Amino acid sequence: MIKEIGNRKNVHLLISILIVIPVALVYGFQPHLLFDVTINSIDEANIFKAIMGLYLCFSVLWILGILKQNYWYAATIANIIFMLGLALGRVISLIIDGLPSLIFSMGTIGELILAIFGIYQLIKHQKSTI
Repeated sequence: MIKEIGNRKNVHLLISILIVIPVALVYGFQPHLLFDVTINSIDEANIFKAIMGLYLCFSVLWILGILKQNYWYAATIANIIFMLGLALGRVISLIIDGLPSLIFSMGTIGELILAIFGIYQLIKHQKSTI
């Protein structure tokens, strides 16, 4: 198992897991640590918990992709789509809403880097996973 975690082929998944799981937990339980937000209703809390659930479920797929070779391709595709989806939403917000805070600007750059790195990994390792 240690071998799979340390495999360079899994770096994009491992980095994503290490970032996304803590962010998911903050979204779900302490969103005010990242946002200037006050949760005023159960519906608002529910939205943040739903986001947390999505992030955690994607992380589970990425973990499976590291631990089980048969899941690597699906995990990598999901990682690329996840990161590109976040980055696209942030770019749309940048255009419509303006420049976000430094942490969210850095997040956009990080998401784009992880997506591009995931595409690179997919191309590099595609023959061994199909």
